[in-house]
Amino acid sequence: MPLDKKNKKILFITPYPEKMAPGQRFRFEQYFELLVDNSISYQTASLLDSKTYSILYAQGRFFSKFKGVFVGVVSRILLLFKINSYDRIFIFREVFPVGPPIFEWLIAKVLRKKIIYDFDDAIWLEDPVEKNSFKALIKWKSKVGKICKWSYQVSVGNNYLGDFASKHNKNVVVNPTTIDTKGLHNPSLCLSLQETGARNNILGTKRITALDKVGITLTKPIIGWTGTHSTLQYLKPIIPVLKRLEEKYKFEFVVIANKNPELQLRSFRFVPWNKESEIEDLIKIDIGIMPLTDDNWSQGKCGFKLLQYMALKKPALASPIGVNSEIIEEGVNGYLCGSEQDWYHSLELLINDAEMRINMGKKGRKKIIEKYSVISNQANFLSLFE
Repeated sequence: MPLDKKNKKILFITPYPEKMAPGQRFRFEQYFELLVDNSISYQTASLLDSKTYSILYAQGRFFSKFKGVFVGVVSRILLLFKINSYDRIFIFREVFPVGPPIFEWLIAKVLRKKIIYDFDDAIWLEDPVEKNSFKALIKWKSKVGKICKWSYQVSVGNNYLGDFASKHNKNVVVNPTTIDTKGLHNPSLCLSLQETGARNNILGTKRITALDKVGITLTKPIIGWTGTHSTLQYLKPIIPVLKRLEEKYKFEFVVIANKNPELQLRSFRFVPWNKESEIEDLIKIDIGIMPLTDDNWSQGKCGFKLLQYMALKKPALASPIGVNSEIIEEGVNGYLCGSEQDWYHSLELLINDAEMRINMGKKGRKKIIEKYSVISNQANFLSLFE
């Protein structure tokens, strides 16, 4: 789908380096090739470099972190002198994670550049993890509405975020977080990985490797969750359910994250998140879960965990919060669990029925391809740059 005007130049202002952060990777980085194919050139400008990002959440190393952030701040200042060479400025979340939107104001009001503002969380609200903290105070949440107002166009991950953005800007596009179902989250590409896993007995359980049964265990099913340190809090409500299930069934509960939650469960196993093995690790689970708390912050979530599970033919279980209720079709590709008993009953069903897991997984992947894939969203994404 060629654009009317050729040879546009876009600057993507991001918090993190390319190919590192899930939000960036699955909201716009995976479309970069599409932009080039449509005669749109681009550059990225991240606040943090790769070295600083790699140690950002590690303990200690204060000087290295300070140096990396300082260099990032200087690079942001110098960036202002290059802004005029671009046709559009795409800002993901904010130019700086703290303080007022001075740079956004300069870009929009002084340099008169058209901003495409993109966000995938309810970032105008206080994150429950940071409630009443100094960190929450300096983030200056009120700036989100102002940046929306100054922007040429606002791109959001779901309708809940769109409702907020629409109060400040009439040009709002719901641009869902999407999955590359061909080149990345593709069970067919993972078949050889599964065969290798079976030969090497990676998981300690024999596995079926036929294409339609990729990731289905013959013995202990694997319930899986993936996320970052900031979302580990959502696992708390599910722990009592898993403890009850442990008394009756044999299964593994695998957490794939950048921090070990050290859960007190017999079934628990931690897998450090690694971009290189991300798909290989996810394909090994049999059931994917996404518990959430029922609050305004969770309403803004874009269901990314569900998209990953379902794209890899995994049945998905989630709290019926926000977009989760749109992604999951009850009893078709997964279950919506609003109570502890719902979680127990749904997990019990899937633990005991491998054929149900296979059938739900197939239907889930079909849903992702049709509504939440890069292929299905190409025209919508390109519309941001017209």
